[in-house]
Amino acid sequence: MRLGLNTGQFGPKLRINMDLIQQAESLGFDSCWTAEAYGNDAIVPLTWIAAKTSRIKLGTAIMQVPGRTPAMTAMQAMSLDALSGGRFVLGLGPSGPQVVEGWHGVPYGKPLTRLKEYIAVIRAILRRDKPVEFKGEYYQLPYTGPDATGLGRPLKSILHPRADMKIYTAAISARGVETAAEVADGFFPVWMDPECFGLFTPALEAGFKKAGAGKSLDSFDVAPFVTVIVGDDVEQCRNMIKPMLALYVGGMGARNKNFYNDFVTRMGYEEAAARIQDLYLDGKKAEATAAVPDKLVDAVSLIGPRERIAERLERWKSVPVGTMVLGVAQPEALRVMAELVL
Repeated sequence: MRLGLNTGQFGPKLRINMDLIQQAESLGFDSCWTAEAYGNDAIVPLTWIAAKTSRIKLGTAIMQVPGRTPAMTAMQAMSLDALSGGRFVLGLGPSGPQVVEGWHGVPYGKPLTRLKEYIAVIRAILRRDKPVEFKGEYYQLPYTGPDATGLGRPLKSILHPRADMKIYTAAISARGVETAAEVADGFFPVWMDPECFGLFTPALEAGFKKAGAGKSLDSFDVAPFVTVIVGDDVEQCRNMIKPMLALYVGGMGARNKNFYNDFVTRMGYEEAAARIQDLYLDGKKAEATAAVPDKLVDAVSLIGPRERIAERLERWKSVPVGTMVLGVAQPEALRVMAELVL
């Protein structure tokens, strides 16, 4: 199992904890990952990190598909990969309708169809074996719509990219996981209970079958996000995680369309998921946070004294997780995980 560091920057001020990132690199962490929602982007912070590191892989978890054309994403990926010495990993996600339509101002449409086309175009650009031509439902290269000038022509990247660049996608729904298994090199579950890994198995197998060529978990990276907090008071550690879970389960989406709520329901927390959402959407955020079950926090995170983390880490080692992407704020937590895993 490899370790990654989630450095997602959400807040009114953009700050990057380079001390933590450089410590992760020195401890042997495999990768660090940036994110974007509707504030900072993922590429600019990652470029800053690239300039101040030398070995650790640099990934986006995730870049929002509706926010850029496939060609622009490929250009950014190729550029950062070239300047970092081949360390870039491209993580993509369809985002949700609130952000896609409310922030980017484009139709949500068929997110997985768009994602498949997006990756197909990017891979064609990376191969650089011929000028890119693509005709899909969402993307056409060259563009030939009714308002086209007719002057577009197939182009091939001036920059010579690395054709084997890895592409990951964010997914938790069955169809999203199947799509990842079919067209990507790995996927990010926002949370994962290792004892519920079977929730993903049918979708993974269906996607691998569509991909063909013997694709399997042997060549596909399952990379869940896992919050790690080291502390003697387990309840206090749990209380640091519950507000985030309440936000996603209760408020990240509409009442009838919240992927995170659906996922927690499938994990066996149907009653709690409904209550958290009702409270959160009614403006009772503190009560929604209090309604997050201790068992759910323990299932998806690693918290408490070193000995407890070591014991509960065995659950994760029993399933095919290739990269554990850690949400960490404590240098001590980095050291503990490096000692236990690497």
